[in-house]
Amino acid sequence: MLPLQNFKAYIDQYTLFTEKDRILLAVSGGKDSVLMAHLFKLCGFDFGIAHCNFNLRADESQRDETFVKMLASTLDVPFYVTHFKTKDFAAIHKVSTQMAARTLRYQWFEEIRLREQYDFIALAQHQDDAIETVLLNLTRGTGIAGLHGILPKREKLIRPLLFLSATEIAKLIHTNQIDYVEDSSNQSTNYARNKIRLNVIPHLKEINPNLDETFRHNIQRFADTELVLQQAVAALKEKIVKEKEGKFYLSIQDVKALNPKHLLLFELLRPFGFSEPVVAELLEGLDKQSGTAFFSISHRVIIDRGNLIIDTFEDQGTSIKNLLIHSDQEVIRFLESQVLVSQSTDLNFKRDNSFAYVDADKLIFPLVLRSRQQGDKFKPLGMNNFKKLSDFFIDEKVPLSDKERVPVLVNGNGEIIWIAGWRQDDRYKLTESTRHVTIFELQHLHITIPKQS
Repeated sequence: MLPLQNFKAYIDQYTLFTEKDRILLAVSGGKDSVLMAHLFKLCGFDFGIAHCNFNLRADESQRDETFVKMLASTLDVPFYVTHFKTKDFAAIHKVSTQMAARTLRYQWFEEIRLREQYDFIALAQHQDDAIETVLLNLTRGTGIAGLHGILPKREKLIRPLLFLSATEIAKLIHTNQIDYVEDSSNQSTNYARNKIRLNVIPHLKEINPNLDETFRHNIQRFADTELVLQQAVAALKEKIVKEKEGKFYLSIQDVKALNPKHLLLFELLRPFGFSEPVVAELLEGLDKQSGTAFFSISHRVIIDRGNLIIDTFEDQGTSIKNLLIHSDQEVIRFLESQVLVSQSTDLNFKRDNSFAYVDADKLIFPLVLRSRQQGDKFKPLGMNNFKKLSDFFIDEKVPLSDKERVPVLVNGNGEIIWIAGWRQDDRYKLTESTRHVTIFELQHLHITIPKQS
């Protein structure tokens, strides 16, 4: 017997969807998603099945696709499938294979949902996935939002199996003799999540055999705590943040009175895209001279006498003073461009002024990305002598209108690393002694970030 009443009760408890809604199920062929498909069928819900073939496991990938197609046929529901060149996508975008697969599948699920007029996308994540997510977030560093792990519902994504543990799912599959396919990569410790699942959680369960139940209660407490924080921040924003002509004003005196300062200021600024390291820099710089600015990917905060002024990035003109880059940042917006940051141990590189290949051991964080300044000089790659940036721009025939828009990357010691899009500094080139490479890539954007209200 399958737990249909508990399944329906969980759906109703979190208002995941109604009986009138059409649901698109993400089905890999594993125990979790196959059980979800059978539960949906027995409950009489209107659903279809979507399957992604990531072409990562050769014959296994094709086996999974064939199995899920047969499952959809057996359950007499619509079936959708797509094939991805996952490794190519990962290489082009300089992300991990897991991140590439995640990005590709969510984009495709949403395309199918819209095209075929489904109301929600159902994912078969369970209690153990939620525990793994919390532990992973704690390991990497997280705020309160990261402590509640996976939410039952977030916009168009629903997770109706979060009331079950992996052990309970396996028992249901076995007892009801439900066919499924096993993904061999689940046993690989090459992935961080698998390391936690296979190597960490078993030891924690030795300490606390009721770990699943404990985490279920903890996750609920964290979710409730986040809700209380959100309500407190909303009330605080209403009280101390003033809006005028599309800009937001926050009294420095009010900021200094916040307790705890970092948490509350971060929550106030988070909707504008500011990271925790930038908020920390801002708090340390509250008494700096007027005009000092701090940036997110879409906004800036300016210290202006007794106020912090928050406005959109597009309003700041054509010159940027100091945009700090921390060691954990991967994307930095700069006017109509952005700089991508990645790491490598490969010393082979292509000659392209849109890239800078820098000896990572020579970097001193935070770095600075800014517009040119009077007196700037650097040692162009391949040259032995320094050259004024103004003379370099003249020699390279850089249009006057573009000079302020060229990003200048500066090391923490004040030395120029790269005139983005034009020339790298010779002092930071790769040598025989280089062991780690930081790659900076300049991309020109052709989008306008809308104002946020």
